[in-house]
Amino acid sequence: MKTIVHTLALAALGIGAGAVQARDLPAAMIATATAPLQHAVISATYNGDAAGMLALDHDFASGLGTNSTRLDPTSTGVEFLTADFLFGVDVSAAGALTVIANSAIPAGAYSMRFDFGASLGAPIASFTYVGADGASGVPVLSLVNDHTIALDLGALQWSEFGAFTAQVGTASPVPEPAGAAMIVLGLTAIGAMGRLRRWRRQPRRT
Repeated sequence: MKTIVHTLALAALGIGAGAVQARDLPAAMIATATAPLQHAVISATYNGDAAGMLALDHDFASGLGTNSTRLDPTSTGVEFLTADFLFGVDVSAAGALTVIANSAIPAGAYSMRFDFGASLGAPIASFTYVGADGASGVPVLSLVNDHTIALDLGALQWSEFGAFTAQVGTASPVPEPAGAAMIVLGLTAIGAMGRLRRWRRQPRRT
């Protein structure tokens, strides 16, 4: 945040600062923008039941608290399996959430909920449908609060290994109060410099 504010202040004062590049931004801000779920810890439920979801961190075993996991650091597998083994769920650091049919899916009501708690760098601001492959119909996506999302899969028809993907988006980082104050200070300095230039150009009485 200090880097971006410093650059904005220099630009406002006309001191030759160039456009802010990604490499100029603090690493935490870049991670939030490009990998909003990078450090996510997710607790999930299936059909309203925590025991219905089995998580990677617990080797997909059932038991108390085994419905919670961090993201797979290798990005090679799923983070969750439903206890009936009908579905797998893959979550990427970039925010893609993919639900995969692990077998033929009987018609029925299926729902999932994913709670990220306080593990994200910014609150969840959107949860949107991206597309499907081998699944027809559209899931109902809900943003429960700024750290929890929900899916209703009852309207979908699946082929084996069919999948759909939705995108989780987080809010943009809010400037720190000190950073905002620096921007205001820079703009105030511009006004003062403009007044000084105009004063210098005025004819002087002798």
